Amino acid sequence: MNHSVMTPPTRVTRLDGIPDGKHPLDALLAPRSIAVIGTSEISEDVDRAVLRNLIDQSYSGNVYAVASRGAGIFDLRSYPRVDDVPEPIDLALIIAPAAQVPELVGQCVDVGVRVAIITSSGSRETGRAVAELEREILAEAGRGQIRLLGPKSFGVMNPFLGLNATPASLMAQPGNIAFLSQSGAVCGAVLDWSLHEKIGISALVSLGKMIDIGWGDLIGYLGDDPRTRSIIIHMESIHDPHSFLWAARAVASTKPIIVLKSGGAGESPEADAVLDCAFRRCGVLRVRRLSHLFAMAEVLAKQPRPRGPRLMIVTNGGGPGVLASDALLEDGGVLATPSPETLAALDDELPRCWSHGNPFDLLEDAGPERFARVVERVAADPNADGLLVILSPQPMTDPTQTADRLRRISYPEGKPILASWMGGADVLAGEDLLSRAGIGTFRNPDSASRAFCYLWRYSENLRTLGEATAMPSTDDEQTRPPDLEAVAVIARDARRSGRTSLNEIESLRLLSAYGLPTVPTFAAASAEEAVRWAQAIGTSVALKPLTDPDTPRAVAHVSRRDLDEAEAVSRAFAALEELMRRKAGPDHFRGVIVQPMIDLDGFKLFAGSHTDPLFGPVVLFGFGGRLTEVFKDRAYALPPLTPTLARRMMERTRIYRALTGNHGRETVDPRTLEWFLVRLSRLVIEQPWIKQIDINPVLASHDRLLALNARVVVWGPDVPESLRPRPVLSADAPHQPSPAWLA
Repeated sequence: MNHSVMTPPTRVTRLDGIPDGKHPLDALLAPRSIAVIGTSEISEDVDRAVLRNLIDQSYSGNVYAVASRGAGIFDLRSYPRVDDVPEPIDLALIIAPAAQVPELVGQCVDVGVRVAIITSSGSRETGRAVAELEREILAEAGRGQIRLLGPKSFGVMNPFLGLNATPASLMAQPGNIAFLSQSGAVCGAVLDWSLHEKIGISALVSLGKMIDIGWGDLIGYLGDDPRTRSIIIHMESIHDPHSFLWAARAVASTKPIIVLKSGGAGESPEADAVLDCAFRRCGVLRVRRLSHLFAMAEVLAKQPRPRGPRLMIVTNGGGPGVLASDALLEDGGVLATPSPETLAALDDELPRCWSHGNPFDLLEDAGPERFARVVERVAADPNADGLLVILSPQPMTDPTQTADRLRRISYPEGKPILASWMGGADVLAGEDLLSRAGIGTFRNPDSASRAFCYLWRYSENLRTLGEATAMPSTDDEQTRPPDLEAVAVIARDARRSGRTSLNEIESLRLLSAYGLPTVPTFAAASAEEAVRWAQAIGTSVALKPLTDPDTPRAVAHVSRRDLDEAEAVSRAFAALEELMRRKAGPDHFRGVIVQPMIDLDGFKLFAGSHTDPLFGPVVLFGFGGRLTEVFKDRAYALPPLTPTLARRMMERTRIYRALTGNHGRETVDPRTLEWFLVRLSRLVIEQPWIKQIDINPVLASHDRLLALNARVVVWGPDVPESLRPRPVLSADAPHQPSPAWLA
């Protein structure tokens, strides 16, 4: 992509428009004084590099060297201790062996240092020793109001102030993109790359191991920074998801937040899917490559967000158009269908052998005027949410003149315009013209298509930001209050017996207590009782054993069906009892379940919840029945859900298209499914003793929705309530957005 510095690289004086020091993190990115704290002597390469950068790169604050011995370095006097420095210190850089860090943090606390960057990694310490060192560091910090960045931080950089508190010899160009990463190596590589690509940076921060300052702190701070227009993040771990999500939700509507989360290869597909849904919920755009971070930051700064996934592609070569189309469809985008008016107009303007559809192939002899006429016509098509223009060098092509002509077009509002000027030196001038005109440019057409897909996904994420993080509360029948008395009885029985799961009857009653439609289900301990329930139901019934988690799978799902006479019910009861005692043992037979026979015509769906270690309860929806684990067509969402959020979750599954599509079968009303999931999300939020819910199948048709089977797993007595993951978006979820001593 052709990049340019996004803010003029003008220098500013220390007092011209910088923070006033009132925010705790002003001392990190706009300090008035800095102390570099070394070991016995400031002689190591890292110590010297940081000091030289602070002295040589126009930082106008005071810089002090602190070392136990040594007359001085770089014309700086060396002070033996922090409390010997003659003025208050905003920022301390602790460059010392890990074992010395707790004592040095304590010295910083004693003199009122506001922020300390810990570059020490503790690489010679492992396991318990590292954890103990971190506890000692936090204990010292807890005596005051100091904030800590690191350990293992590369440092920070603020190009507007000439602040380079890192070992890197180069200073970033001033710009309006903030870059955050846990990795010092990635920070160094991105810095070098940004200079090569002429990308401007407003702040660069290496967070390291994040024992204190984390993503939420910095996102919140940069959200108020007038020089930062977008925040890009290379993330290895999230640590405090509550702080991150709430800060991101507050900032994402005004400034794009773009995240590359590495380490996915070591995570389960389910954990990665949960992370995806967390990013969507807080308006964050997740990308999959490092180069995409800056590319998307620039495109979002230049172009509007599309209203949908439909892209029009204009090209002077069929092959590049196919590349762009393939990438678009692979990433979930849609080739827009041109309106009849557009096709008719282009038929009048183009040679007879043009492609007559999207992608619009203008042929190899297309000149600037042909490009301009078609682009202007296609961009105005109401069926297009965005436009990609591809130019490949041809004997009759003029890349510069074509770009100049395209940049003069008045494009419709609300539609992003992207371009791919393929080639080398011959296209650079045209590419630069487009970039300066605010058109996002890419060397490869497939990269441009993927950028458009990122754009519309980002639009979708932002549309859900306004959805509440509390349950809908109305007097509607759909949101009637749950039967909490019935829930309490079920929970009490499970606790008293020390069980970690509910039986099928308890599970279905729990769902019913929250207004979820379930098949009528009754327990019978004897044949006589089973007959009475069958007679009360009044239709053909089915019997199956009342099982628990220890029941062998070979007999857990056996049943007797289509029983419409008392004698048949009695025989079925006896047969199930004999089978259970013979196959599972005498202790496994606890009676049977009696249910009415259900017409199974409809779609079999899956719904439920599980508990993620980081994000707490997660709601699931997808394809159900016996093949649910084979197809794995499943979507995830963080509760609480609203009907809109439930609809968005379902739309990410393939089965949803079957539920609502035109396939010669009556469709399912999506509103009934929305409220089913809304009620389910309320259940998992309000009942923290529940660990997992599997509802399979949920039978859905045009006139009914019914949970046929359910399994509920609960937390055992060995996991106290304080250790159970809580809903990360719930207002009462435990979190640590800042240290306890600042609370």
